[in-house]
Amino acid sequence: MALAATSRWVVNASPLICLGKIKRLDWLSQLAEEIVIPAGVALEIRDGPAEDRARQWLETAGAALVRDVGNVDPIISSWDLGRGESEVLGWAQTHPGFTAVLDDRAARRCADVFDLPLCGTLGIALQARLKGLEPRLSPLLDELIKAGLHISSAIRAEALLVVRE
Repeated sequence: MALAATSRWVVNASPLICLGKIKRLDWLSQLAEEIVIPAGVALEIRDGPAEDRARQWLETAGAALVRDVGNVDPIISSWDLGRGESEVLGWAQTHPGFTAVLDDRAARRCADVFDLPLCGTLGIALQARLKGLEPRLSPLLDELIKAGLHISSAIRAEALLVVRE
């Protein structure tokens, strides 16, 4: 459960979808000074259901944040992650100062190997709480779990301890 190391984020699909489900996509612009959505991530979300809030956001406010990543380092590609995860990590690798925002366990391991700054949806929620965008973290974690984010009881307890809940 890492907080974003920088205020420049390159964001994968899962955090966008989860934040969309709990109607908190506005946090991105409130917490980060710069946001990049790799084209592969945008494509993955656009292939989803029309009623998905992340898809709707990408067709409106988020459209300006989509960037072509170009070629991803072959070593990152060899991890056989999805296109979106690979592009998030590729962007973070070639653009120092960006934090990779993703939840996928294998992608997080890859980020660790390359020593890339890393944050997940839970880290964003924690930042939102610490910055006063949410009055309490516990109900927010319940919303994220209902939205499909896996949060172990140990990690939940640790997050709540950070904000003294």
